[in-house]
Amino acid sequence: MRLSKETYNVPVLPEKVLQFGTGVLLRALPDYIIDQANKEGRFLGKIVMVKSTSQGGTDQFKDQDYLYTVCIRGYENGNWVEKNEVNTAISRILSAKEEWDEVLKVATSKDLEVIISNTTEVGIIYEEETLGTDAPNSFPGKLLGVLHKRFQALGKDGGIVVIPTELISDNGTKLRKIVEDLAKFNSLGEDFYQWLEQEVTFCNSLVDRIVPGTPKGEVAEQIKKELAYEDSLAIMAEPYALWAISGDEKVKEKLSFTGNGAFVEEDITKYKELKLRLLNGTHTLTCGLAFFAGFPTVKDAMQDPGFSKFLTDLMQKEIGPAIPYALKEGEAEAFGAQVIDRFRNPSIEHFWINITLNYTQKIEMRIVALLDQFAPDRISAGLAAYLHFMRPVRQEDGKWFGEFNGQSYWIQDQQAAAFKDMNTADVEEWTKTVLGRTDFWGKDLNQVPGLTKKVSHYLNLLQTEGAKAVWTEINSK
Repeated sequence: MRLSKETYNVPVLPEKVLQFGTGVLLRALPDYIIDQANKEGRFLGKIVMVKSTSQGGTDQFKDQDYLYTVCIRGYENGNWVEKNEVNTAISRILSAKEEWDEVLKVATSKDLEVIISNTTEVGIIYEEETLGTDAPNSFPGKLLGVLHKRFQALGKDGGIVVIPTELISDNGTKLRKIVEDLAKFNSLGEDFYQWLEQEVTFCNSLVDRIVPGTPKGEVAEQIKKELAYEDSLAIMAEPYALWAISGDEKVKEKLSFTGNGAFVEEDITKYKELKLRLLNGTHTLTCGLAFFAGFPTVKDAMQDPGFSKFLTDLMQKEIGPAIPYALKEGEAEAFGAQVIDRFRNPSIEHFWINITLNYTQKIEMRIVALLDQFAPDRISAGLAAYLHFMRPVRQEDGKWFGEFNGQSYWIQDQQAAAFKDMNTADVEEWTKTVLGRTDFWGKDLNQVPGLTKKVSHYLNLLQTEGAKAVWTEINSK
């Protein structure tokens, strides 16, 4: 028996959200939060999805009356969570290419309150194009078409909130600028420009939830037994959910679906810093050590008591106190505890080798700002593992490779060739040379008191005795 309106009760609600994108992150985070709000009797609105690409069809959604299950697995506050939630918030999916007139009809609805998007990081780009009868090529072009049609139909009564969730900094600010520039390119008139400025609110937002997608393997078999129906659209997600939206009290009142991980605050910089440093930064500083210890995935490494202690202390004792943002007492610790729960999740296969992608850039973005007046041991050890990982031994088809335990690994880093030029067997010289690359870090890291000495020490220990010896020495201090 397939999941459908015949097997599950679906409320009839007005279409309040127009969403550009149909991906699993949208379905497991914004759409999940809106669905939860509906079930709690708050937002009471449906979502119209707009499919902008030609890849994949919508038949599976139609066959299930746009219903799907979010299968949540993982730790929350140290406790194991396992639940399956049927999402009833999607009303229909429209193809931008084939049903653009219908998309524009939704744009003129007085019920519509919010536009959401996730068109990947490359979706928010400026592309000069003239609005016509067909769907524009770019997402900003499509959004402009929708907003202009709404302005023509409703005027001042057509005010709306736009929330991009693409993973770029200041996504709402950047999207507004592109839409405004594109409107002027199309000479849409002063009245429209004024309406766009005064009646359309673009919110910066930050989303965070690990969504592996379709359940696989033993987990898939377990879920299949639990469900009383067949669901080809079921997706996995962790319990943790964050949707931080920048906005004032007026926006907060409009977005009545907040809760369950979503909230509106005037400044969401704090949440970007917490995620960037404690989640992403911890990943970056431990991926090399974990890789050289032979742990394939994050969950494998977290089962090792010594490594788990090293990672936890790195986050709570070194990264948290160094975050360059004024946090309230206990905020970094609380966020860090959530991160530990997420890292321990046995339902998520997160491979360390994938986390090493663009290693150099990630250290510059996430770690360098934490280094100032002293060199913490665990951060120094993380940098030592980075240096060890970035030592290339051969090149093939334009790719650089390192070697560990007789096996080659691909160094997927834009600076890989530069490391070949710097390569030297002398540990201290190697350390000084790399830390001194101001073109990598924006400053000479050798100037951080004690950093060169500590990184050299842990690099030598890593090369001679292995990764476990590094965290064992630090944990014993």
